[in-house]
Amino acid sequence: MIPHSRPTLGKEETAAALAVLRTGRIAQGERVAAFEKALAAQVGVGDAAAVSSGTAALQLALLALEIGEGNEVVIPSFVCSALLHAVRAVRAVPVPADIDRETLNIDIRDLRRRLTKKTRAVIIPHLFGLPADIAPIVALGIPVIEDCAQALGSRYGGAPTGSFGVLSVFSFYATKVICTGEGGMVAGNDAELIGKIRDLREYDEREDDRPRFNLKMTDLQAALGLSQLQRLPMMIARRREIAEQYDASLRGLPVSLPARPSRSEPIHYRYVIRTARAADLLASGDAAGIAYRRPVFKPLHRYLGLDGYPETEAAFAECVSLPIYPSLRSAEVNTVLRHLRSILG
Repeated sequence: MIPHSRPTLGKEETAAALAVLRTGRIAQGERVAAFEKALAAQVGVGDAAAVSSGTAALQLALLALEIGEGNEVVIPSFVCSALLHAVRAVRAVPVPADIDRETLNIDIRDLRRRLTKKTRAVIIPHLFGLPADIAPIVALGIPVIEDCAQALGSRYGGAPTGSFGVLSVFSFYATKVICTGEGGMVAGNDAELIGKIRDLREYDEREDDRPRFNLKMTDLQAALGLSQLQRLPMMIARRREIAEQYDASLRGLPVSLPARPSRSEPIHYRYVIRTARAADLLASGDAAGIAYRRPVFKPLHRYLGLDGYPETEAAFAECVSLPIYPSLRSAEVNTVLRHLRSILG
């Protein structure tokens, strides 16, 4: 079976993990601090705070912005359910918006229609490693949280994604751009907000009893993250090579790809095709030894029982995510392409 995604791990990660284990200090410590500094430098912001997951990063970012009960947070419907859970965790109201048909990122026109006096923030994912058109969204004057869980290393207008919003969040789950097994990060230029994240992520030895959490990262995880971050350029280069191989071979087949605006530099975290035969591909993949997936398991408006999201519904019906990750071999890409031709003609 050719997996849909898999971590890229090697001797570097083994050595990094062993070095931490030999110290006997595996909880949050020096390695976490070093990883925070390195990630902030990568993104081009002043500071970052490591946490236990990408979902925790979203939740703490909302809390740091003092978003809570009765506040509304606009999020795209065509996205991982982590955004929905994070907004609900702080007792705010999630407001899904439709997506742009060409890019599959949030549709700024529909976003504007969803804004009310209760709107306190918008969360903008750079979906599948393709930067969203973030500048006009920031210009709306509403706090923007960039969700870079799938976009570390991508750029928009020459600047790193994650450097535009008031805060940005990252995930280091096993199959994300870089991985620590589990883990996440909140980054930004506002030192006070990042300080709030650090305060909220741990509860021990505090003078007051305001609600806090145990949402820390460990030095063992951070050691993996530092090793992965050093190899990020290589991993992105390999993703782009695979995407080029797919691009060249899919010409002439009845498929379309998300638009890639000229001022953006995607990293191809996912390689998503759009076809009327999506259901046939998904149904036939396992027998062919290929793990195709829907790029989004279930649109958020369906969880909430809402209507009025035609582009999200169309994308959900027509989009398929192909295997792509740095350790995917060219021969495996060719196996995927042969199967695509057999189904799509």
